[in-house]
Amino acid sequence: MIVCAAANPSIDKLFEVERLVAGQIHRPLGFVQTAGGKGLNVARAAHHLGGDVRVAAILRGHAGRWLEEALQAEGITGAFVWTHGENRSSLSVADRSADDLTEFYEHGPVAPEASWAELMEAAGSLFGPGGWLTISGSMPRGLSDRGYRDLVAEARAAGVRVALDAEGEPLRLAVDAHPEIVKLNAAEASGLLRDQVADREDALSAAMKLRTLAGGEGHAGIVTCGADGVAVAAPDGARYEGVLFERGRYPVGSGDAFLAGLVVALERGETWPGALALALGTAAANAELPGAGALDAVRAASLATRAEIRER
Repeated sequence: MIVCAAANPSIDKLFEVERLVAGQIHRPLGFVQTAGGKGLNVARAAHHLGGDVRVAAILRGHAGRWLEEALQAEGITGAFVWTHGENRSSLSVADRSADDLTEFYEHGPVAPEASWAELMEAAGSLFGPGGWLTISGSMPRGLSDRGYRDLVAEARAAGVRVALDAEGEPLRLAVDAHPEIVKLNAAEASGLLRDQVADREDALSAAMKLRTLAGGEGHAGIVTCGADGVAVAAPDGARYEGVLFERGRYPVGSGDAFLAGLVVALERGETWPGALALALGTAAANAELPGAGALDAVRAASLATRAEIRER
């Protein structure tokens, strides 16, 4: 089973316009609304790939009820912690003429400390030995930066493997608890390592440093570089570079889809090169359809066959 922690989920909205002009009224050509935030994006993508997925999430108010209903409609269940306030919203505007995306992300309201203890209990109720836990995205304001570290430690004590994708101080502290996988984008890796990640060689060096920080042997460091592919330091010490020359119009959530594809493949016993190919194929498939994680599994598998994985 794959448990996806979603500490700070949001209602994600995507507007598509012909041309984005500051100060003007726009009539969207298309609109998609999903249960989002990085943790739920991972869950949705993994579910579409056929993974056995459960969600552990903090939900709030009317927005939280909408999120729960949206997940249920997609066949995704889990354990939810309810607290006061409303879940945040995020807005992406796709400009067809410029072929780019403008994004607005709310922080969300402050959460009481008790909600984190409840989330850890909710996640723990879903753990099974040999399963996976994904930890993705931001912590709600008001909670301790140690939260992800404690969650990693609890999962590993229960025999659950952990894939971590976070940023800032919660990331730095969580890495010390030795998750099996640390997967960051280039900007996040630069922030953690305090070293520039500007090209593929930088990315590979950063991946190796992440592997060392996570615990070395048996752990993996991954740095994604958008359309430029991915650099990996695998658990056995092998180093890989991967790329897939496909670029979709809707890249929001592609990093989350990458993580979903990777964990689903590893849970099925796939090799690391095979898992990286599916991860890249899943990320590319995600970018072809509006709505983060709303991908076609057959298309992801087809794209995976075109991924180029090279050992360094």
